[in-house]
Amino acid sequence: MFTGLVEEVGEIVAVEPQADAVRLLVRGPRVTADARHGDSIAVDGVCLTVTTLDGDVFGADVVAESLKRSSLGDLVAGTPVNLERAMTPQTRFGGHIVQGHVDGTGTLLDRTPSEHWEVLRFGVPETLTRYLVEKGSITINGTSLTVVDVIDGSEPSFTVSLIPTTLAETTLGALPTGARVNLEVDVLAKYVERLLAKGAIHG
Repeated sequence: MFTGLVEEVGEIVAVEPQADAVRLLVRGPRVTADARHGDSIAVDGVCLTVTTLDGDVFGADVVAESLKRSSLGDLVAGTPVNLERAMTPQTRFGGHIVQGHVDGTGTLLDRTPSEHWEVLRFGVPETLTRYLVEKGSITINGTSLTVVDVIDGSEPSFTVSLIPTTLAETTLGALPTGARVNLEVDVLAKYVERLLAKGAIHG
């Protein structure tokens, strides 16, 4: 379980192909400071298990399902990534409930800068639009954000506003137009949908 509050921007050191997976070697001085074998660390919003530790570099295996559902397959050595350790009972819960289970990928369509913030618009798979509501929560590359607008239609999209801190302390500040991002919708919305489908909630 995570909060979506990125702790540091790390760097991909190496991508090692496996038979049906890849092993990522990731540099992150802050997240490795107290890391142990078996710990969970979110890499661009994907929950991965620490399998090796070498100084400030940790290794994690990414299976085929995660590669299919996320943008981790696009990573190469030198790519910056958002990193967050799993939350503890003592963690300040300043974001929202983030599982690290990516629901799909989106694409940055455009950026609109202003004096104090920047509005980013992302294309989103139609299958995820029903979980998006204005002022609701969305996780983009592991960053907890608030949805500003939801644009329905033949090419659905949504917008978020990024404050200077988010622009400076996550990879979203330098994200180029056309880049793929990992999206995780609010898990509470999925539970409500499931309960309604089963008739467990009555008016």
